[in-house]
Amino acid sequence: MNRRLALLDGLRLVAALMVVFYHYTAWNHSNWGPEGARETWHGLSQVTALGNLGVPLFFVISGFVILLSSYGKRPAKFIGSRIGRLFPAYWVAVLATGVLLFFVWPGVGDDFTFGDWAMNLTMIQSAFEVKSIDGVYWTLWVELRFYAWILVFMLLGWLTPGRVLAFAALWPAAGIFADAMGLTVLEDALMKQHAPLFAGGMVLFLIYRFGHSPLRWIILGLNVALSAYFTGIRLSGEVDWLVGYEIAPESYWPMVVAIFALLALITLTPAANLDVPGLAVAGALTYPVYLLHQMWGWWGIGVLAEHLPPPLTLAVVMLTVLGAAYAVHRWVERPLGRPLAEAVTRGADWAGVRISAAGAALRPARPRRTG
Repeated sequence: MNRRLALLDGLRLVAALMVVFYHYTAWNHSNWGPEGARETWHGLSQVTALGNLGVPLFFVISGFVILLSSYGKRPAKFIGSRIGRLFPAYWVAVLATGVLLFFVWPGVGDDFTFGDWAMNLTMIQSAFEVKSIDGVYWTLWVELRFYAWILVFMLLGWLTPGRVLAFAALWPAAGIFADAMGLTVLEDALMKQHAPLFAGGMVLFLIYRFGHSPLRWIILGLNVALSAYFTGIRLSGEVDWLVGYEIAPESYWPMVVAIFALLALITLTPAANLDVPGLAVAGALTYPVYLLHQMWGWWGIGVLAEHLPPPLTLAVVMLTVLGAAYAVHRWVERPLGRPLAEAVTRGADWAGVRISAAGAALRPARPRRTG
């Protein structure tokens, strides 16, 4: 049975808050007024512009945590646990954001239709080139593709230390190859830019669960190097476009290395045994905070900034988002998550039995021996 890694819960909330501050005080939107967020928070924005590192941090943590929570489970249990964990809060967030864009803040969502809103409830809208109703949801499509790879390994019975390590080595390389060959569909499935982040987290799990080995550390190092390279390119371009600051790609390299080092510190050292009160709640709030903060937060900033000084506006919006996240966790995720997970698990088990029975019926019967 896996023990709870309390500091990992805290790190997840830190990642979410990095993204929140990036969107509120660095992303150069005009909700603070005509001078924009960057100038309203001129000093702070030079720090919070690096908050986009919260997403790579999420992906590294996910590579570790998804293996931690799925290792030894049946595929049906994995499917049920993921749907029960992701969808209740997501449905609330999509519905709330739709209400905001269609009825409360008209004009912002002019390019959305009610059909797009409904499609967003599936979480796979990006697969059909339907725009997400909230920009932060792009990361969920990345996560779902990672879960699909884990599910494939479970179905094939390949979720073993050796095969997972081989996959962590080959997956990023295959993504680079697919990109070089112009194989767009395969590149989308392999997620070249994000694969090393997930793969690095997976190798850290192998070290955590099965111990150190030179090969595991070598493959981890390769994934750290690829993560730093691709993350630097992506995030430096993003900051230039969305914030207006020029940050060299190589400036991100030591920060990405630090992400992996921090995760290693809190999982592979005695820090893994620390039990800090309140961090379990912090971890539980992470997902709803991430889902709810952007569009409703920007709207709140626009309403309050006309009447309150920026620090007070920021404080009120942050507290409101945290309160809303707690409400979603307490009255949506906790009562609905487990029943949904159990129902989906039963359905997946039933479907698996039916598929197995159908496969058995299609196999030719063995000739009976005579004499």
